[in-house]
Amino acid sequence: MKTASSLIAVALLLAACSKPETPAEPVAAETVAVEPAAPAAVPPPTGPVTPSFDCAKAESEAETMVCSDYGLAALDNRLAEVYAAELANPDAAKDLAARQRGWVKGRDECWKADDKKRCVEEEYRTRIAELQINSPGAMAATPVAFNCNDNSKPFTMAYYADYDDQPAVITFGNDQAIIFRERSGSGSKYGRTGISYWEHQGEATVEFFGIALKCTPIKTTGNL
Repeated sequence: MKTASSLIAVALLLAACSKPETPAEPVAAETVAVEPAAPAAVPPPTGPVTPSFDCAKAESEAETMVCSDYGLAALDNRLAEVYAAELANPDAAKDLAARQRGWVKGRDECWKADDKKRCVEEEYRTRIAELQINSPGAMAATPVAFNCNDNSKPFTMAYYADYDDQPAVITFGNDQAIIFRERSGSGSKYGRTGISYWEHQGEATVEFFGIALKCTPIKTTGNL
């Protein structure tokens, strides 16, 4: 594997559930060859949860939504934990705080989304995954390449089984996005707004912002 500075970048936020942007943060290097198992069931809420910020000072629609929703408040607390750990890391990116402020602005743009709650939830889940994947010294997955019916752009998937949500990084040409494991009756399924990925019996059915693909993984040592 190459060093962290030479590896693929991971997805930036899809602010307000919009079209993907090419990420700028590097990932560390270590092969994860096997696709992860489905995540365990999340237990239902057992009590009140308040977010990491003072709800009396909530300014945006997104913050107001977080203050009134158990699941979003829990995600806010989890993000605060992950972000604090990164700030304490002596090798953390020098612009980490600036990137976090940029993320807040992106989250607050969710008022433009058709499904505002889903947009806010995906913003939180994506930022948590970004921080974990890009943490200095973190393990990373080698992208698995696919042959698709549209081979005008390379298509890869990289799986991160050790982090919250067991996310994956989907890459189509120059566009990347973080997507999340979903429950499926059979096969392996990931998705987020605008993107779906379902692999079953060696064939992946993909929808990438209106582009439909049928893909099969390229068999090499260490790949699926």
